[in-house]
Amino acid sequence: MPPTHTALICVALPGLAISTDQGQLTGHGLDGFYRAGRRVLSRCQIRVAGREPLALQARRTAADSVRFVGTLRSSPQAGPDPDVIVERTRHADGTERITLRSAAVRPLRLPVEVALATDLADLGAIASGNAGPELPASVHDSGLRWSSGRGNSMVTADPPPTDALASAGLLRWEFELPPGGVANIELRVRPDGAGALRAVGRAATSPLAPVQAAGDDPRIEALLRTSIEDLQGLLLRDPTHPSDTLLAAGAPWRCGLAPAEALSAARMALPLGTRLAAGTLRTLARTQLRDKGPQSGAIPGPRRDAGTHLPPSCTGTEATLLFPALLAEARRWGLPEQEVEELLPAAERCLSRLRAMVGDGTYLPDPHPGGPVRCETQAHAHRAALLGADLLDACGRSGGAGLRQWAGELRSAFRADFWIDDLGGGRPAAARTPDGRPVPYLGAAAAHLLDTGLLGGGELAPGLLDKVQTEQLARLLGGPTMDSGWGLRGLSAKEAGYNPFGHRSGAVRVHETAVAVAGLAAAGYEKEASALLRGVLAAAEAFGNRLPDMYAGEARTRGSAPLPHPAACRPAATSAAAGVLLLTTLAGIRPDAPAGAVTLRPMRGAPLGEIVLTGLRVAGAPFSVRVSRLGLAMVEEAADGLQLRA
Repeated sequence: MPPTHTALICVALPGLAISTDQGQLTGHGLDGFYRAGRRVLSRCQIRVAGREPLALQARRTAADSVRFVGTLRSSPQAGPDPDVIVERTRHADGTERITLRSAAVRPLRLPVEVALATDLADLGAIASGNAGPELPASVHDSGLRWSSGRGNSMVTADPPPTDALASAGLLRWEFELPPGGVANIELRVRPDGAGALRAVGRAATSPLAPVQAAGDDPRIEALLRTSIEDLQGLLLRDPTHPSDTLLAAGAPWRCGLAPAEALSAARMALPLGTRLAAGTLRTLARTQLRDKGPQSGAIPGPRRDAGTHLPPSCTGTEATLLFPALLAEARRWGLPEQEVEELLPAAERCLSRLRAMVGDGTYLPDPHPGGPVRCETQAHAHRAALLGADLLDACGRSGGAGLRQWAGELRSAFRADFWIDDLGGGRPAAARTPDGRPVPYLGAAAAHLLDTGLLGGGELAPGLLDKVQTEQLARLLGGPTMDSGWGLRGLSAKEAGYNPFGHRSGAVRVHETAVAVAGLAAAGYEKEASALLRGVLAAAEAFGNRLPDMYAGEARTRGSAPLPHPAACRPAATSAAAGVLLLTTLAGIRPDAPAGAVTLRPMRGAPLGEIVLTGLRVAGAPFSVRVSRLGLAMVEEAADGLQLRA
């Protein structure tokens, strides 16, 4: 699999543009322009006056664009100073603009060559090293064209080249530049016959509110802006219902639908409005299994690696449990009641499946026979039951009492069966084997025990742990074996099998770190929450505020930087949405739109000083809040009639 940690990825799905910081697309690794997962151009190499420009700088200007600057000397006798500046601006929509600027004191004649090629390979083939050879080109219109059984692609140029050589894949120009003169070339890459790419997240089509942040710490503004831009770049349309949008899991490897990640990201992004949640829920409701078989009510999802201690988990189970929880919380944030009613039958089917899987037992079992009873799954199930019961009651549906009764039985059993006492104060088991033995390792999945979900009146649902157990878990998550200094490790550094680069066995996963920060803050453990928050914020700065879905769990030391993971998605939907959750956690916003109220529970320690969030959405209207250096929250803008509750 080609590494991604050094790649510059421009994303505006279904378009991608990937390159190194040198700017040239060489055809090696992941280099290229992509549309809908297929590489439509793999090579784009510029030579000016017979030489490649010297790369000086590469900088992302937005989620979907990057700017490269290089220089060259037009003549070896010109001295040490460059006299030609070459600027390239590359966009995910398949556009590249090349600008030549003369800094010479005399007129320059500059021959320019652009070498182009493609293999029309899909990402899966590239990942496995089976991209195939470059295809022969033909001259077409003002550029070149390639075709194979996998599809076709073309590049057009403006201005048209003075010469095109298909056998070498070359376009040529010759420019006369006076002192200070400028010449431009624009290349447009797309499948033959396809129109200009229309990205989902652009302008008025985006379901995300243009929220802004300001405050004492200048990093918060950059993190929120980049997070929202990345979320916009990862938006997908449901092809059968174009008005519904949802998030792809991440670029470059996971640009399609991943139900659990889409629901998790939409939930964390609720402060940006409920349109994304609604589109995600409607799209996934259409995938729900509705037959009368054993899978009835399930939202399908692939298997996911669970680390060295447990077999892969079923993301379909997670998605099925996240569905009613997201719908219930979206209603609290202001999803219109008509849309709630339309989605309620799908949520009821999810809750019916939960009860059917539990049967006469207490715990939600693994869907695969012989699988473990996972701690994380019980946390998701408990939250789904309580938020689902709240939703059913509010909508006048039956079933809420039974869900609450089961949730209460689960709490009582869980606190005894899943807690392992030891000399250090105890810990939650990661799972229980089918014969009831605990799997006694500590990992970041335990953070989901702190995520209980939002009920009415600004109240949070009760958790699976009691007060003493919650305090102990907070201490463990805030300790040096779990807190790397850059975020929460996927597995404690003291556990057998710990690997700082392990997907679920030691790497920092931003989503789970954000869940831990929000849960710790809500439970009153601000010291631990603040430390994790500062660590992720420092990591975000090191990654240019575009957080990957994971990075190495190596301990932070003085003067160090977080180590990237070579296979991480960047951008990733859950990491970008985690940036939203981390910053809104500082204000502790707990809306209850149906009751026309909002409760604020800010972090009293104000770990980042004063922060102002403007343009959030509560009850369908803009909502702005300021948290002072003393940890006091003040609403500065809200919907008419929205009351602030203490």
